Amino acid sequence: MVSAALFATALYHPSSRLAAGISNEWLRRCVMGFAMGLTAVAIIYSPWGQRSGAHMNPAVTLTFFRLGIVARHDFLGYVLAQFVGGIAGIALVAAALGDLVSSPSIDYVVTRPGPAGEAVAFLAEAAMSFGLMLVILSVSNRPRLARFTGLCAGLMVWTYIAVEAPLSGMSINPARTFGSALLAGDFVGLWIYFIAPPLGMLLAAELYTRSVGMHRVICAKLHHPHGGACIFGCDRRMRATALVHSA
Repeated sequence: MVSAALFATALYHPSSRLAAGISNEWLRRCVMGFAMGLTAVAIIYSPWGQRSGAHMNPAVTLTFFRLGIVARHDFLGYVLAQFVGGIAGIALVAAALGDLVSSPSIDYVVTRPGPAGEAVAFLAEAAMSFGLMLVILSVSNRPRLARFTGLCAGLMVWTYIAVEAPLSGMSINPARTFGSALLAGDFVGLWIYFIAPPLGMLLAAELYTRSVGMHRVICAKLHHPHGGACIFGCDRRMRATALVHSA
């Protein structure tokens, strides 16, 4: 949230020199997408991201909970932290930048349905979430490709913001949207961002497990460190999978 608010202010506020230097809206979205994609990559590969699994999105945590990888108490703790973090992040930037973030051009980086309407925004959010989770599952559960999961996720965030943002604001994250909506007092279309991302990701998980089997889902981490214990117990599942293949 901090990154989103800071880069949005730099790219969209009328007083920003950077905003004045980029007149093309698509190019502006490309820069914003690159910044947010890079932020996602940095968090995923950071020590904290490797420790927690880099779950910044309740829809991601819900999907892995549904797959039986995340325990109930961890699921509740993660989701609470995600919503608290979303609110705290935008509140921190608002306190630091004041009127810059609350100005109409930024408006606490609220995500709203675009001119095409709520139905299009819902379908777009669900489709993006479906694609993101399908890529995460497909890449992270292949030993030779797993280390590229974070890069793939960051690339998709970049592409989504550059291409899809006019349709729904590009959220795919209930906690991210709620934090902005709460500070702005603007809850237009909030139901879309609470329903479409989880639905899309759960559908992707259903497709993936029906195609390759539930046993192929090893861990809920987007990037797994080589050493140290895993809170999701993936070492146990890896041993079980190895025994199945050796039998």
